[in-house]
Amino acid sequence: MGGGANWLVPDWPVPRGVHARVTTRQMAGHSLAPFDSLNLGDRCGDEAVAVSANRAAVVDLLGLPAAPCWLRQVHGRGVWVADSPVQPVDPPEADAAVTSHSGQVLAVLTADCLPVLFCADDGSEVAVAHAGWRGLAAGVIEATLARMRSRPSAILAWLGPAIGPASYEVGDEVREAFVDADAEAGDAFAATRPGHWRCDLCRLARLRLSASGVQQIDGGGFDTRSDPRFYSYRRDPRCGRFASLIWKD
Repeated sequence: MGGGANWLVPDWPVPRGVHARVTTRQMAGHSLAPFDSLNLGDRCGDEAVAVSANRAAVVDLLGLPAAPCWLRQVHGRGVWVADSPVQPVDPPEADAAVTSHSGQVLAVLTADCLPVLFCADDGSEVAVAHAGWRGLAAGVIEATLARMRSRPSAILAWLGPAIGPASYEVGDEVREAFVDADAEAGDAFAATRPGHWRCDLCRLARLRLSASGVQQIDGGGFDTRSDPRFYSYRRDPRCGRFASLIWKD
């Protein structure tokens, strides 16, 4: 994992011309506590003027070719296909986005949920998904792959910063949502107290990606709750959102 000026650059074998970045709380922004400082989420309670300033600043801070295509995320499996360089007036309601257009920056916002980046091995298309437990169980990864033109075996995936299994306790209903569909998903849960489990989101995502035919999966190993570089809803219920972004030349 590389970085510069307090952002992260994913370390994965993408072809030349594909770029990805992850913002952090350490980047210079305009939001005050508890959203300090580069909060990019506009639905978490921060001042709208600060969020707008942060979104404008991130374009310059990261040297983006255009403003990111923000989504209205709903913890579902909807995928927006960015098939035009003209952005919609209102953010599309979706939890993933796909594009084959050069210079179109895709983004998802998270604060414990798992961001997943996708790239065709020939650099022809890129995608991003917001994969919390609800989205994973609903099939957001499978839906994203289905909207890509490349076959799954030709797609690379990278798992971004999310809450780690040591910090993420869930109830029976979460475990059942996965194990009822795939018994192997039981390996992603460890019992804690009656009716509760430690949940490994990255493990669940890897199982879904592998089952779909994706062979090259990188990333993981973060814990947003214990890492102060990232916003974490489990750590601070009133907090901002960081972005995972991807685009191609």
